[in-house]
Amino acid sequence: MGRIGPGELVLLLLIALVIFGPSKLPEIGKSMGSAINEFKSQMNKINKDDKDELKEKNI
Repeated sequence: MGRIGPGELVLLLLIALVIFGPSKLPEIGKSMGSAINEFKSQMNKINKDDKDELKEKNI
């Protein structure tokens, strides 16, 4: 499965603009950004906890 190219990205943005309207797009973008940051933060925490647990088992 390939990555999203510039053409596909433009098409997705146009569809989102039609569905949600121009006034809602910044709010949706902010919410998506917050969700992605929270997800990354939790994944980093899980990875750190796993690494700490492995270090304790090896000692």
